Amino acid sequence: MNGKHIAKLGLVGADIGLALAAAALREDAGAARDEILSELQQVQASPDAHEGGVYGALSASLRARQARDELHAQDALREEPLSYRVWGAQLIEAGALAQMNTAMRLPISRAGALMPDAHVGYGLPIGGVLATAGAVIPYGVGVDIGCSMRLSVFPVPPSSLDARGAVALLQKHTRFGAGVGWDRRERLPHEVLDDPAWEMQPLLGHLHDKAVTQLGTSGSGNHFAEFGSFTLEQPQDGLEPGSYLALLTHSGSRGFGAQVAGHFTRLAESLHPQLDPSAKKLAWLTLDSQEGQDYWTAMNLAGRYALANHEQIHARVGRALDQVPALSVWNSHNLAWKQNVNGQELIVHRKGATPAAAGQLGLIPGSMADPAYLVRGRGVPDSLASASHGAGRQLGRKAAEKAIAKADWKAYLAERGVTLIGGGIDEAPQAYKRVEDVIAAQADLVEVLGQFQPQVVRMDSGSEDI
Repeated sequence: MNGKHIAKLGLVGADIGLALAAAALREDAGAARDEILSELQQVQASPDAHEGGVYGALSASLRARQARDELHAQDALREEPLSYRVWGAQLIEAGALAQMNTAMRLPISRAGALMPDAHVGYGLPIGGVLATAGAVIPYGVGVDIGCSMRLSVFPVPPSSLDARGAVALLQKHTRFGAGVGWDRRERLPHEVLDDPAWEMQPLLGHLHDKAVTQLGTSGSGNHFAEFGSFTLEQPQDGLEPGSYLALLTHSGSRGFGAQVAGHFTRLAESLHPQLDPSAKKLAWLTLDSQEGQDYWTAMNLAGRYALANHEQIHARVGRALDQVPALSVWNSHNLAWKQNVNGQELIVHRKGATPAAAGQLGLIPGSMADPAYLVRGRGVPDSLASASHGAGRQLGRKAAEKAIAKADWKAYLAERGVTLIGGGIDEAPQAYKRVEDVIAAQADLVEVLGQFQPQVVRMDSGSEDI
């Protein structure tokens, strides 16, 4: 008996060699060729029934191949993406649309939407909203888990704090940058640090000390703390229309969240080795698995931690001002939620998208010198009750450094009377889409209630100081 006889049975690769080795043993035992071929067909049909004996090695190989084939079938992408709505298509680069199309081909995807601030990210595009069945995608949430906004409106006019005073307050009461934290004597307590979830996983326990040190701080990139003028257009929560001094912040879950994201993304990728390379960063964890439950716990802890960062920043500044906010609004925009979609509970990922259920308040910032908006959601089903999370980049960081002249950046800030502490040219306003265009493109998703105009802005130093 030779390889040709075996190949005719449909065996391939290493299985042919294993079959020949077994056939040789059977021939030595006196079995005829037809008898051996019949036995090999039986092993092919029911490898589980032949785990031991002469055909044990072939059975093991066939079972492993079968498992790989089943895994590949489970991970196979749809031939075509599910349909989804796009807001502000004229503002969105082709790469972001391609990424969203890939996400909508996942076997777990059920619905999606793309917001007008969308641009290319890792896995799901920034500005992407994706609903999945029974599974969560770590990179569908993003690296900065729980990245969020908070606005405090103080019951005093904007003129009550001049630029010099605002600079002093932000320099004293905020901290920015990778790895930056508060000294032990400067730290404030917060209930999130006593959350039982820290003790539920070794990874979370390991990261607790880092979280303690960094609570109440902000990262690099586009994180900021800004004093400015907030104009309310209609009464809200007892605050009458008018112009007020306000503090606006953008921050996330710091180093803690980033390490959680990295750990679970690697884990998800290892569980889906057959996933198409174009969708590698969209590997998922099923919520009926221990891995999925562990990520869900860690993600929600990171979300609560990110909001606690804002609480402490605003508490420090408010105390220094000797003011209690007359209006406070906050929202996460890098998270996954359980949400009813067309009568089914799905996992809705918002990676750089603001929750905008009917009546829900949210914050959509522009750039370091452009307006931010207080909005109220309209709960549009096709958007999965979502809106943009900001203006959205039109230039990547390296492209911005090459394309934007420092003089133009400085002139843009000067024209708008903005004082900048830190900040790099990669965060210059010219690197972003016009937030006014983004807001106009989603008028059916949100109602604008008020506008914040930055006057003194603090960010990490970035790649180049102004």
